Amino acid sequence: MAVMQRIKKPTTRKGKKVLLAKAPKPIEGPKQCIFLQGRNPSERTRKLLKDIYDLKKPDAAYLSRKNDFVPFEDATIIEKMCDKKDAALFGVGSHSKKRPHNIILGRTFNYNVLDLIELGAENFKSMSEFQNMKVLAGLKPCLLFNGPAWDLNLDLKRLRSLFIDFFHREKVDTIRLQGLEHALSFTATDDGMIYLRSYRILLKKSGQRTPRIELDEIGPSIDFKLRRTKLAADDLYKEACRVPKESKQGTKKNISRDAFGSKLGRIHIGKQDIGKLQTRKMKGLKKTPEERKQMLLKKKAKAKE
Repeated sequence: MAVMQRIKKPTTRKGKKVLLAKAPKPIEGPKQCIFLQGRNPSERTRKLLKDIYDLKKPDAAYLSRKNDFVPFEDATIIEKMCDKKDAALFGVGSHSKKRPHNIILGRTFNYNVLDLIELGAENFKSMSEFQNMKVLAGLKPCLLFNGPAWDLNLDLKRLRSLFIDFFHREKVDTIRLQGLEHALSFTATDDGMIYLRSYRILLKKSGQRTPRIELDEIGPSIDFKLRRTKLAADDLYKEACRVPKESKQGTKKNISRDAFGSKLGRIHIGKQDIGKLQTRKMKGLKKTPEERKQMLLKKKAKAKE
């Protein structure tokens, strides 16, 4: 059931700033996420959501209060909380005999649920069980998707898009090699298993210009099993992925940049009459009295003709 969207008119200056901050923008920042506790969450699901929250920080909120609801049957609570927290992504943990250690990941469009994907945590090893150095919070990770199943299965395609939304963070144009400190690996198999691994990237000396790369696993280590899905229709998904015209950069003709980054432009002008150009007045360019007499005689001859 969708949440009824009422028209909100600000009555104060502060309220106007809040509504402007929540309004759609041509270029959006990192997507916010909320993590909720569903019906009877297990200790594994609580720790798992807490670790994903640590990877998503600071663009996330972790809510520890239990909520008695099933997202696949009624997503009203999720839509209300996403509207309140201005979040586009959410994660819900629950546990039952039929679906043990259940994790539901999803996203919203216009504060209505767009996609719901249910995963089962078959195996889990938290970050605290890896006794090594971790990465700083807020780092942009390098996302690796291994296996051909990501392109062959529609559910896995949407799940890959959902993982990218979760961990994409800011959009960057250039990458500094020393800035790559965190890697997230997602491996999908034909039987519906997804293996999530987290590594810290170490740059070692190699005796050459290119450093030697080593990966140190820092957790969490999760083995997901794909369960139920509730995906949006193709037309609604296309509408949610539509890029506004303001953010599209058209091709700029006759503009280039040199090796130093300076902008160079080519201007097309009409044919110029060089004889009418105003030059700098100098004594060396002045006509002699004889040249002036000749010019006057030429003008008089043309007038008689």
